[in-house]
This record gives sequence, structure tokens and C-alpha cells, in this order.
Amino acid sequence: MATSSTLETVIQRKLEVFKQLQPEFEACFQFIQEVHGQRRFTSFSVANVVRYLHAFWLCECKDRLLSVYRNITRYEGRYCLQLLRLWQEEEDTASVIDFLHRKLDMLPLADITRQLHEAQRVHHDDGLARRLAHGRIVLLNRGITLMQALDAVFTLSEENLLKEVQAACELYGHLPHQIEQQLQELDSPLYAYVLHQALAQRNMEVMNKLGVSVTFRPADLPGRRSWRVVAPIEPLSPYAEHVVLGYQELLSPLHNNIMANRFVDRPEHSSDQTLYNR
Repeated sequence: MATSSTLETVIQRKLEVFKQLQPEFEACFQFIQEVHGQRRFTSFSVANVVRYLHAFWLCECKDRLLSVYRNITRYEGRYCLQLLRLWQEEEDTASVIDFLHRKLDMLPLADITRQLHEAQRVHHDDGLARRLAHGRIVLLNRGITLMQALDAVFTLSEENLLKEVQAACELYGHLPHQIEQQLQELDSPLYAYVLHQALAQRNMEVMNKLGVSVTFRPADLPGRRSWRVVAPIEPLSPYAEHVVLGYQELLSPLHNNIMANRFVDRPEHSSDQTLYNR
């Protein structure tokens, strides 16, 4: 009984902390999507680089609070905190540049252009070419963001760069002593994995909502994508009445029924229009 009570207390605490964190998490999740190609930035400052690392940390906090087990380190939040600490204490810019390259330098533009030309030649009016063109723009946006971030970092002297990094880290709450505390919190029971239905349900609700918010562009909506994601037709027919194309009855009361089994494959009527079993 005591163990059950302790578990419920932990779950309640996790949900309470996430409720306070949720608005900032949603903003950070949206920002990451924009950096990854959903938006073309006209500039990308050093402060935005710090915000990018901050966003990964906050998204990992969400995963840990709501116990997303298999992907609990997908955002590399702990590593982002370490990068911010090294950037301030040791002026380790190279590690940050390496991280940006790894996250944003994904530009197989030649391959996707070949696929686009092939789709335009072979696939007609099924949306594939349109999706490839949209995807190519997303990749291009990522590359442009990367170049803008590198430009913002490389054009500053080491002294001015450190000042901007420290100012941004103070703004987002990642000064060295704060980072030390944040790293310790990630190892606390509050951020430990706990299997519980309430946490899983909360995570699904939040991510379903965010999934809609980050696919608001016309090119991402059903009916504007490939034939696999077509616009729904309302009202939808009942699942049990769905007709499988090419269906052919191989067994029925009157056909291919060697054992003369008594069953009804479809509604049959007697002479007085009443249903009966054969």
C-alpha cells in the first residue's frame, strides 16, 4: 500500500512539473521544427544557437517527465547542457559547430532532384512530385539556417562571441552554476522512467496537438500530399462494411460447400421474405 501511494505521488509530481513546463516546451518544440526546415530564417544569431540547444534540453525534460522510454535520449538534452557549459567556460566553439553540422547538414539535394525529375516523368497527379519539391525546400531551409548560424559565429571575435554566448545563456537560464544543477536534476527520481498510463496518455495528448500545429502548411495537409494521404470523405463508412477490392467468395451455402455446412454468408430470404439459415 505504501509503495502504491509513493508511486502515485511521483506520478502526480511529474504531471504537475510538466504542466508548468508545457507552454515553454511547446514553444521549444515548434522552434526546433522551424530550424529543421519548416521556416526560412532571414538571420540566425548566436542567441538563436543558444536557444536551439536550450530547446533540445527542454524537450528531453518533457520526455523524462512523461517517461518516453525508448526515445528518452533522442533530443540529447544532457549533451546540449554540456556544450553550453564548455562554450562559456572553455570557449569550446568547435564542439557546438560539430553539433550544428550533425543536426542540420543533411542535404542530399542532388538525389532528391533526380527523384523529383523521375516522379514528374512517371507519376502523374498522385502528389509524389509535389511532395519531393516541398521536401527539397525543407532541406534547403535547413542548409540556409546552418550557414546563417555559422556566419553569426564566425564573424565575431572570440571575445565578443563569448559575451554574446554568456548573455544568451543568462537569458535562457544556463549559466555554469545553473547547468550544474540542471544536470543533477536529470538524474533525480523526478526525471526517472516510470511506467504509468497517466503519463503515456498525457504524452499522447500533447504530441497529437503539436503534430497538428507543425503541419499547418497547405503542402502538409491531407489532399495536398501523395496519394497515400488523401483528403477524407465524410461521412466515413463503417469499418465492417469496407469492401476489399478483388474480393471473391470461395465458400457459400450454395457454392463450394462440400460438407454442406449450415451457415449464412449473406442475408438470404425465404419465399415469405423472412431470413433463414441454410
